[in-house]
Amino acid sequence: MSLHGDDLVRPFQIDASALRGRLARLGSAVDEIVSRHDYPEPVAQMLGEAITLAVLLAGALKYEGVFTLQTKGNGPIRLMVADVTSEGAVRGYAQFDAEALARLEAGPGPVNAVPRLLGAGYLAFTVDQGEHTERYQGIVDLDGATLAECVHHYFRQSEQIETGVLVSVQRMAGVQSPGPWRAGGLMIQRLPPSSLEIDGEEAPHRLGFGGELALEADEDGWRRALLLMSSCKPSELTDARLAPDTLLFRLFHEDGVRVFPVHPIAAQCRCSSARIERVLQSIPREELADLAVDGEISVTCEFCGARYGFDDAAIEKLFDTSIH
Repeated sequence: MSLHGDDLVRPFQIDASALRGRLARLGSAVDEIVSRHDYPEPVAQMLGEAITLAVLLAGALKYEGVFTLQTKGNGPIRLMVADVTSEGAVRGYAQFDAEALARLEAGPGPVNAVPRLLGAGYLAFTVDQGEHTERYQGIVDLDGATLAECVHHYFRQSEQIETGVLVSVQRMAGVQSPGPWRAGGLMIQRLPPSSLEIDGEEAPHRLGFGGELALEADEDGWRRALLLMSSCKPSELTDARLAPDTLLFRLFHEDGVRVFPVHPIAAQCRCSSARIERVLQSIPREELADLAVDGEISVTCEFCGARYGFDDAAIEKLFDTSIH
């Protein structure tokens, strides 16, 4: 974790209204991922938003495994994938049509809206906790001008949990060229009192209200929290000089904000030669011959760009039952 408050998720609670939230601040982690592929700026920014949302949403769950956010549409960006392990390793990539993107950039109007860049399609969330557990997946149409709005739509339609989300992804100004990418995100959720638990600690909530008065107070608290959150400027979410805790205090101190231990985040791919070997072993041997070019099967990780090569001898070894 950076000493300056980068590459982390800070859980928090607004005590006055018993609302829980997460603040994500990403520096080198998001810059390493989006810069590795030299994406065009609209693609890099949209992928940065997907990564930030994945980090925020994963931080709100209790799981041991991998949380994945994926978009698929018929726009210039065909596919985006961002995933986060329960240990905080994050990665992501995008597939896009360069010609379609160039036509979009040459035309009128803003480029970075979801309907124009992603088109019609879906947003999916997946939690995979291993081969012996059932995978959870939620899918919703891409409905919104931004990915954050699409997430709002998901929670309204699928989870019926009131959620507020802000995301900002910016490329910092450099001396002679564009500087590094930075990202930040803020999420608050309104959950039933029985669900209010953060990092294993039961969250306190106000007592002494009854019936309709309690409901009205909760509703007022929720609206107030959304109003306070909306006062956060995009630049504040990404400002390296503004510590995450300082930002939370600035926004919610009048209602009492309590923070919990941070979760560090790091750009880290999970690809390995062993993983690729297992994939190749799952393919019928006679079909592997069609994948070879100049006597070698080459596999490139879409996330990090690492290349793995297997010649005839390596393939023979994969299917040698005497050593497996």
